[in-house]
Amino acid sequence: MAGGDATEIETVPIEKGDDVQLVIGHAGFIKTAEDLYEAMMNSVPGVKFGLAFAEASGPCLVRSEGNSQDLVRLAEKNMARIGAGHTFIILFKGAYPINLVSTIRDVCEVARVYCATANPVEVLVAKTKLGRAVIGIVDGSATKGVEKEKDRAERKKFLRDMGYKL
Repeated sequence: MAGGDATEIETVPIEKGDDVQLVIGHAGFIKTAEDLYEAMMNSVPGVKFGLAFAEASGPCLVRSEGNSQDLVRLAEKNMARIGAGHTFIILFKGAYPINLVSTIRDVCEVARVYCATANPVEVLVAKTKLGRAVIGIVDGSATKGVEKEKDRAERKKFLRDMGYKL
């Protein structure tokens, strides 16, 4: 790499239970943890969650909030492993990402949502001389084919059975 040091890329698997959903994103301001807390509390009644946010300046601490200490600690652990400034992770139960991702995106300092899923997730992190950055997300498994009519019918039935479509 001309004019700079080499960049290292690390894969960070997210630790979470099968019944835990997550949102990972990028935001930037010291009040991010509190604002994301308020967004979660105002999204779905009864949602249980923990969130962690990595500062990118000053003390560069992992800040955390939530209403489930188990999920808060797990979010902190995952964020410490990611270690990329201005990144946040929210782990939650009792809701689906579709129920709250718009509310999270509406938080004024949120610049990007990388993923919102229940799938296993790996975070691709680049390490440079300056610090660490999220460069991508692996969300679930690789594509196995193209949807056929039977698959389309099953998808539509599933959405109706869940109550998302009439």
